[in-house]
Amino acid sequence: MEEPKINPYAVLAIGVLSVSASAIFVKLCSAPSGTIAFYRLFFSVILMLPLFLTKKHIAELRLITKKDWLYSAIAGILLAFHFILWFESLNYTSVASSTVLVTLQPIFAFIGTYLFFKEKLSGKAILSGIIAVAGSVVISWGDFQISGTALFGDFLALIACAFVTGYLLFGQDVRKRVSLITYTFVLYFMSTITLFVYALLADQPLYPYPAKDWIYFILLALLPNLLGHSLFNWSLKWLSTSTISMAILFEPVGATILAYFLLDEKVVWTQILGGIIVIGGILLFVIDERKIKKQINSPA
Repeated sequence: MEEPKINPYAVLAIGVLSVSASAIFVKLCSAPSGTIAFYRLFFSVILMLPLFLTKKHIAELRLITKKDWLYSAIAGILLAFHFILWFESLNYTSVASSTVLVTLQPIFAFIGTYLFFKEKLSGKAILSGIIAVAGSVVISWGDFQISGTALFGDFLALIACAFVTGYLLFGQDVRKRVSLITYTFVLYFMSTITLFVYALLADQPLYPYPAKDWIYFILLALLPNLLGHSLFNWSLKWLSTSTISMAILFEPVGATILAYFLLDEKVVWTQILGGIIVIGGILLFVIDERKIKKQINSPA
């Protein structure tokens, strides 16, 4: 294999930092959560247009089945409400608690695959789930002692985590038949429409906002959505999926550090302990999942 011109680990670190900045931009923004989510997806769609408007991807649209359109629409709606609830949680709880609880996504995923796809669970997977949930209880208990509103924010972050897992479960089926750019564009477009309707119904104005908010809207689309995940996809050529999966789990660490320096958010010991337990449980799950897949894919 050719040698990369840039250190892939450095690229991966930039990717993690990019997605970690998401919660910071939301906290700095004065707009309501639905409006922030709308513009994050809207500007993502606008920025993707040059990649999508090719003969290949336009032609692919005509080949998408009714089932795939339905699944894409459901995935887009779930992604929209993931952003609404997660952004709303940041109005009540800290960046540290919110981002750690949102990273419980792999645990929700293995519950979803067990219920809907009848995938078997290993003993280690169940243990990792118990460990991660125990960590979230530690965070929630600490936040309850801080204030009831912080606990409410934790609850919103957990529901947001469940929604993003649902979006991935529907999306993984569509992605077997539809290319990455076409699916991503359709997904973001469906989310944008959902968020537009939500903002109107919830009476959350789409304008006017100060200039700094418009900068944060664009940065949310550019850094976490397009740059962060694009860098992860680039890194796949040089690094294993397990390495990238584990690196993404450090998003709460990056977000917490940024919040400490940029937002002057204090971190209490329950958030640190609970965060370590959650990340430890998820790491155990990811490592076990990769081992099982390697055994299945290895020749007999």
